[in-house]
This record gives sequence, structure tokens and C-alpha cells, in this order.
Amino acid sequence: MLRGLSSGLAVCITVTLIDGLVLARSVFNHSMNYRSVVVLGNATLVDAPEEKLSALRGFTQKILPGRWSDVRQPNEKELKATSILRLPLNEVSAKMRTGDVIDDEPDYDLPVWAGVLPLRLTAGDPIRDSRCDAGLPVPASVTNFHKRLAGK
Repeated sequence: MLRGLSSGLAVCITVTLIDGLVLARSVFNHSMNYRSVVVLGNATLVDAPEEKLSALRGFTQKILPGRWSDVRQPNEKELKATSILRLPLNEVSAKMRTGDVIDDEPDYDLPVWAGVLPLRLTAGDPIRDSRCDAGLPVPASVTNFHKRLAGK
């Protein structure tokens, strides 16, 4: 797939996060609360080693701020073995649904429980690698991840 990128590779990337199941009084009116984005475009290969390194650093720092400085940086062989794609955000579509149940008016009188079952992604407690020195503390980049998710 990545070999023909000199002219750009047409791609479609879709990401959907489900925030909750919307449980109506009628199966027909069940839904979900979600956030979704679709990106269409032509991806091109990032070849310059310094640009690849910058992209890897940015990606790592976005996922886990501070982690880049905690770890060994990629060596030349690893950089060569890693493909980074550039995708301009020229055509993007986002959709979301939030809110409560929307039932047919006669169904509101039915003796059926209805509501939203919230769904959340959460991080668990860090688990030390079995070959990691037990004397090494968990780095701040990892412990701060929990605080960031909790909004602290």
C-alpha cells in the first residue's frame, strides 16, 4: 500500500467514539450518543529524517506529554523502518449525537425504563514490565495521564 505514495494515496480515515447507548421505550428508537469524524484526501510519505522524527515526537507528546524525554529516541535504522504519512485536512466531516431518548409520543406512556447508559474510556493503573527495575519510579508522564483524563 505504501509503495505507490509518490503521487499520493487516496485514503478515507474514519474514527467514531461511542459516548453512550440511548435506550428508548421502543427498539426502533434506540440510538447512541457519539462523536465521529471522516477525513478524505491524498496521503503522501514523509521522507526527511528530521521531519519524521518531529512527527514521531509530536505524536508521542500528544498521546502522553513528557514521555518523549523519558525514553530512548529512535535510531537511524528504526527511523528508516518507520513510515509516516502526511494527510492534509482538506475534506473533513464531523458528526455527533448527544442528548436524551426521543421516543414516539404514544410510547412515553409505556411502563418501560428508558434513558442513556454512558460509556467511557478510562486508563487503568500502570503495570510495571516484569523486566523493569522495581526501584524505578513510575514517571510523571505516566502518572499525569490519569490526572489529565480526570480533568485535574
